[in-house]
Amino acid sequence: MRLTDASVAIRPRSPWEALDLGVLLARQHAGLLMASWAVVTLPLFALLCLLLWDYPGWAIFAFWWLKPAYERLPLHILARALFGDTPSLRQAIKALPGLLRPQLLASLTWRRLSPTRSFDLPVLQLEGLSGQARSQRLVVLSQREAGAASWLTVVGMHLEIALWLGLASLFYLLLPTQIELNWNWQSLVNAAAGEWLWLEHLSNLLYVLVLIVWEPVYVACGFTLYLNRRTALEGWDIELVFRQLRQRLTGVAYALLLGCGLLLLQAPTAVMAAEIGGRSLPVEDAIGPEAARLLKQPLSSQAAQHSIEQLLDQPPFEHRETVTRWRFGEQEQAAELSEEQLTGLLELIEKLFKLAEFWNSIEGVALFFEALLWAAMLGLVALLIWRYRQWLGAFAGRLGLPQRATTPPGSQLFGLEVAPQSLPADVAGAAEQLWAEQPRAALGLLYRALLSRLLHDYRLPLNSAHTESEVLNLVQGLEQSELSSFSQALTLHWQNLAYGHRLPPDDLRQALCQGWRRLFDGGAHP
Repeated sequence: MRLTDASVAIRPRSPWEALDLGVLLARQHAGLLMASWAVVTLPLFALLCLLLWDYPGWAIFAFWWLKPAYERLPLHILARALFGDTPSLRQAIKALPGLLRPQLLASLTWRRLSPTRSFDLPVLQLEGLSGQARSQRLVVLSQREAGAASWLTVVGMHLEIALWLGLASLFYLLLPTQIELNWNWQSLVNAAAGEWLWLEHLSNLLYVLVLIVWEPVYVACGFTLYLNRRTALEGWDIELVFRQLRQRLTGVAYALLLGCGLLLLQAPTAVMAAEIGGRSLPVEDAIGPEAARLLKQPLSSQAAQHSIEQLLDQPPFEHRETVTRWRFGEQEQAAELSEEQLTGLLELIEKLFKLAEFWNSIEGVALFFEALLWAAMLGLVALLIWRYRQWLGAFAGRLGLPQRATTPPGSQLFGLEVAPQSLPADVAGAAEQLWAEQPRAALGLLYRALLSRLLHDYRLPLNSAHTESEVLNLVQGLEQSELSSFSQALTLHWQNLAYGHRLPPDDLRQALCQGWRRLFDGGAHP
């Protein structure tokens, strides 16, 4: 790695400026990064969809969990492109198997949900560290940039969701009107299992297309955060300045060496002239102030010493003390402080004893709060039982528990007469006779009879406040698939007729009447 070959300016930046640099770097190599990501991920997504066609949720989850494996290829491309050695698409794909070998299992297990994944990846892939060395290196690098890396992951997650929703909305807007008219939420909810799997896989494909655009940017931003931290720690900018100075001074160095050589040639001549024409200086006595030449001065060293001693005997230097043992300077100060504040220390100790007595007496308060918490928990349990009393009453009989006597069900529900005596003996036959001339009355008779059966035979706690959807939820709780399917189909067509004034098709008559006879006239009900 040669810093002089870097395609960006090497200098310390703030974390947010480093993120901007990552976006610019990803945009500069956007074609290669997006193409390499698509070549790797799209075939893998297609394979997962084929293997898990009946489980589209698991297919997209497996694809999402493998994201750390895909991110190694964009980092390899960016690391080489930063120093002027941009690989081709073929070279990048060829290097992928070697990039996946180091610590792939760790990246896909306990490190998978790390919020600093993009910032930690260069330590593993570019520096080749693992184990304790990797942990120590990350501790040093994460002292400043870890927060920005975590925010990058959080913002990136929300950005992926926003882009995916945008693509899904665009796809819906581009649908032809003829296809859109046949879609409604009821058909999506009540459709048979497997009928709309293609729509779920299409939605997953939109998410995969979003990652082709966003993931190279995510990897590039983590890479520039890593470079910015190393620049600050290792002084890359200072090293670059010295290298530039060396290049500038390379041409001048030869002239300086030649001048120094000429000066060295003239130095011996000057020394010889000084020895011949000059005279050596006398060497002074090394005694210092005790030398005889200093004693002959107007102010001798003895007089100066006497003057210094007189000055030290006057304030503020008159305090003298002779110490005959070793001690630390702080000990004396601490001793003096403890003597001056001895009374305060005794008062503090007395307060601590009083505080201990207070905590001993507070046990009663703790018992009071404990009893208060138990009462709150019991009240919460009682509130939950009261809130779901109807549900518990409906299923108490199935569990073999004794039930209290319940009030008899009413004769009307949703404004419809649901008493058994108000219905004909052969409900299906009567509906078939009415269907030719009055299909609305025939469908209403079947729906009214269904509510009567659910209320009187199955003992469902229905009331006028329930909606059609809530009734279907209670029917599903009975865990009878045939009854649940019949109720959903009948309720759907009843809603279309009651609210949308859409008449049911003629071929529906036979299906509903046969379903009624199979469920109720054949003895399937309790």
